Amino acid sequence: MLSRLAHALVPAFGRLSVTADRDAELRPGSVIAPNHTSLADPAVVLAALRRLGVQPVVMAAAGLWAVPLLGRALAREGHIPVHRGDRRAARALDLAEEALGRGRSVLIYPEGGIHAYGEGAETAPGPFRSGLSRLVERTGAPVVPVGQAGARRVMSGGPAGQLAGVLSAPFRRPALHVHVGAPLAPAGDRAAANNLGVLLHQRGYPDEAAGWWRVAAVAGSAAAAHALGRHHRERGDEPAAEYWLRQSAEQGHALGAYALADLMDHRGDAGAERWLRVAAEQGHREAAYRLARALERRADAGTGEAGAEADTAEQWYRQAAARGHRRAALHLGAILEKRGEVKEAGRWYLTAAKEGESRAACALGFLLRDAGDEESAAVWWLRAAQDGDGNAANALGALHAARGEYQTAERWYRAATDAGDVNGAYNLGLLSAAQGRTAQAEQWYRRAAYAGHREAANALAILLLQAGDPHGAEPWFSKAAEAGSVDAAFNLGILHAGRGDDRTALGWYERAAAAGHTEAALQVGMARLRDGDEREAERHLRCAAGGGSAEAAFRLATVLDARQPPPEPHTLGRPRAPKTECEEWYERAAEQGHRRAQVRVGMLAAARGDVAEAARWYREAAEAGSRNGAFNLGLLLARDGNEREAALWWSRAARAGHGRAALRLALLAARRGELAEGRRWCVRAVELGPAEVAERAARLGEALRQELTA
Repeated sequence: MLSRLAHALVPAFGRLSVTADRDAELRPGSVIAPNHTSLADPAVVLAALRRLGVQPVVMAAAGLWAVPLLGRALAREGHIPVHRGDRRAARALDLAEEALGRGRSVLIYPEGGIHAYGEGAETAPGPFRSGLSRLVERTGAPVVPVGQAGARRVMSGGPAGQLAGVLSAPFRRPALHVHVGAPLAPAGDRAAANNLGVLLHQRGYPDEAAGWWRVAAVAGSAAAAHALGRHHRERGDEPAAEYWLRQSAEQGHALGAYALADLMDHRGDAGAERWLRVAAEQGHREAAYRLARALERRADAGTGEAGAEADTAEQWYRQAAARGHRRAALHLGAILEKRGEVKEAGRWYLTAAKEGESRAACALGFLLRDAGDEESAAVWWLRAAQDGDGNAANALGALHAARGEYQTAERWYRAATDAGDVNGAYNLGLLSAAQGRTAQAEQWYRRAAYAGHREAANALAILLLQAGDPHGAEPWFSKAAEAGSVDAAFNLGILHAGRGDDRTALGWYERAAAAGHTEAALQVGMARLRDGDEREAERHLRCAAGGGSAEAAFRLATVLDARQPPPEPHTLGRPRAPKTECEEWYERAAEQGHRRAQVRVGMLAAARGDVAEAARWYREAAEAGSRNGAFNLGLLLARDGNEREAALWWSRAARAGHGRAALRLALLAARRGELAEGRRWCVRAVELGPAEVAERAARLGEALRQELTA
């Protein structure tokens, strides 16, 4: 389109003439190098080249891609943006090399830009930049020099002069001239032979192409040796392929080094990494990516100097990502995210996601969700899920499930399952179970469990156990536990304990506890206490208490409390002793709502003389249903003279089965002269015990009976 447009418009602005050297030839895969004197000369040169039957790929300033319509046309036709002074500048040479390899001609301005903007006559050429020589050195492509004159008569000078020139050109019709020179083959005939091979290969004559590549390769063409090596590999002749690829690689040809590394890696040859490094050092992005992957795998496996190799891997990922390798950008983002550099990780994920890497879009979604931006996260998850990413589909399902949009959630979980993500089936099971659809839940759990999902196997076993099928549940618990499910190991412990098989139960509890399961550690600790192994019990109770188990914290405190010397009575004026470790564990359990711990903390506070603190903990325990807490709170209230409220708490404790509370109520009623009420509480105290309480209550009851009958 760009060449056609230039061909149509240029004659309207001037009289174009085109000449060429006698041996001028614009072969496919040529580098076309015109002089650059005006903003109008690209159109003039393109119009002239189209007359000669050539429509090249143009390397132009990246700013043109921001121009409406023009930018879209440039991108659609595969023209190459040049980001000057940017880390993406090297990417332009990569794209130009790929275009030449496909047989396209590439137009590059050796000067890099317009050397002089002054008005008037033609200007002398400016100094050449390195891009042309680097491109030719890498590809061996012939260079076609092109000279143009007259474009400055259309556009030159400042903005006003340029506008005036364009508007007046159709009336002035200045002379425009383009001259095409003979190709300059950097390596003489070998470059021509290589280019002929490329042309024949493109036209469907691979064997004839191989013949010319051989001629060029024997003459020393690294590009031809690379092409010939690939030809032999496609034919299955690996020894010949390795020979020619090695010839290419040893001459410093990046594509040859990469192809040789790929061949050696396919065979499992340890020397592949050396050639990957050679290619990567010459700017080959895929080589840089694969080298980084190899180094990262070695670092993860713990072989070699893991830290140094991880750092080197990151550097190669960075180089490949900077050259537009989307998977390298994904891995670099993952490394940075793991290190806590979330902002930079997000930038690389965004780069990869924009290039179509669905895993990067998914990872970016999780970063945004963690930052609290669920709406933006959903946009990226949707994009990734539509590209077939099962993890993103699961994330969308979870998002909609949390909002109560169960039908939409189910649709995305099904999409994840269809994409091959076994978590989708597991999540469908969870969703069905939450909605009470047990049969469907079992179906989805089975599907995920058969695919090796250990938590699905555990969930299926729980479902079967709840349905009264412990024998059907046990194999699934075992399968999940053997696959590493800590919850399944704990559940097996519960299953065997319920059958009275304490030995087997303890084995599974220990396995789960070793993997960090808090409740399993508590069960092991309690079992060791029953066996009298206090030291081992303490170790497991500490693990469970540290993991947040209130019961473990309480039991650990009781173990430590039993070792404490009897407390000295509190006396006024003596400084309060610091809290012991057992008190700290009692308090931790109490703060988590453990009623017995709350009562014990209250008792310790009372022993220190801190009545207000004791009352607070007794009240918390009593309100949570602790009869001991209610009884002790009643004692404190009665001591302060508040017998009415004390009686209320003692009544609550007595109704819950506390014999001493019933006896206190009996004594209180007797003092008030409520003999029948007192005798009723005495009967209750005798029923509840313990023995000493029952004995005292019986004597008091007999005395009250005699009073009543007197």
